[in-house]
Amino acid sequence: MTEATITRLLAEARRGLDRLTPADAYAAQQGGALLVDVRREDQRERFGAPPGALPIDLTILEWRLDPTSPWRLPLAVAGLRPVVFCQEGFSSSLAAARLQALGLTGATDIDGGFGAWAAAGLPVADTLPERVF
Repeated sequence: MTEATITRLLAEARRGLDRLTPADAYAAQQGGALLVDVRREDQRERFGAPPGALPIDLTILEWRLDPTSPWRLPLAVAGLRPVVFCQEGFSSSLAAARLQALGLTGATDIDGGFGAWAAAGLPVADTLPERVF
């Protein structure tokens, strides 16, 4: 039996994802995909966030986006295409893979995370929405 490491888990998660560049993520958002910000609140406050991104803590992500969960958000329906991002694109890969395992087969993440988004010169809002609990 091969021992699991974070490097191996990350590689396995990414094998199932069609990861998006920041520009492709922006285009997907314009086409109806939901940007999901799983960064810590202090990171959102420090760096800002893409306009329209929904901040959800990693600890409750699956509970809020699983269409079968009694604690889901109203927008969590079958066919939802969440594009998850963290600061650098590591935690978001694991999160997107978990959403795919729940049946959200269109779930993916942003290669390079928010750092790549900002570096690409894509929109960043200074006013942040309330995070989802």
